[in-house]
Amino acid sequence: MKGQMPNDKLILLPQNLHNLTRMAQSNIRLADISTEAPKGWKEGDTEKQTKHLVKRLGDLQQRLYADHKHAVLVVLQGMDGSGKDGAVHKVFDACRITGLTFTAFKKPTEEEFAHDFLWRIHKVAPQKGMIAIFNRSHYEDILIQRVHGWIDEVRVEQRMQAINAFEELLQTDNNTHIFKFYLHISKKEQEKQLLQRMEDPEKFWKHNPGDWKEREHWDAYMAAYEYALNNSAVPWHICPVDDRWYRDYFIAKTLVEGLEKIPFSLPPAAPTLPQ
Repeated sequence: MKGQMPNDKLILLPQNLHNLTRMAQSNIRLADISTEAPKGWKEGDTEKQTKHLVKRLGDLQQRLYADHKHAVLVVLQGMDGSGKDGAVHKVFDACRITGLTFTAFKKPTEEEFAHDFLWRIHKVAPQKGMIAIFNRSHYEDILIQRVHGWIDEVRVEQRMQAINAFEELLQTDNNTHIFKFYLHISKKEQEKQLLQRMEDPEKFWKHNPGDWKEREHWDAYMAAYEYALNNSAVPWHICPVDDRWYRDYFIAKTLVEGLEKIPFSLPPAAPTLPQ
């Protein structure tokens, strides 16, 4: 898949990453999209660009926090081993903790199961001035639950409609700018990542035998992801992650370009004290 350019629906060019990584809706086939960095990209050069982008993101986050009129939601969604935690560590390194929230969504608790599926999500949506990062998200409720047959297709469609309405609410009622990243990993690379968790002592803590069981449902997950990608009102950014250095660049570049479009207005200077 290296360097593959599938069709005119997806074009990955470094000059205009923000615009050109958005897929035409209802036409996404993940098998047609490369999971690797575009051909010709060099790791060292890209990491230098990423370093500058990460610093710029930190600057923009401070402006977001000071302005306090907009919110940002970053959704990181992908298969096990796709690098969600690593992306957070690398991309948000220059951001101040006071302006960030981070939520990793796991199996719902008993209390969460007793509510609608968006209840636990809405509680941690970003307030104005903040960047909220979701490691997995509300999309889990039309992914794993669909793959395992815990909900039927009617419920999947109803939940998709609810997700679109929820994201529209965040946008229109709270000035929330939503950036959704599907971390696109190959099945071969996922196997490599999962094996490292069994062989590298530094990664033993990440090992979960259940990840291998979920891997058996790869094709079903790809179909479920394609449904979510194609039916979302807010477009997704499909991020190749087999080359982790390109993953970091892709996410940082997309966020910087997006936040630079927000019309921040910084508060005026404080009045001077009387002499």
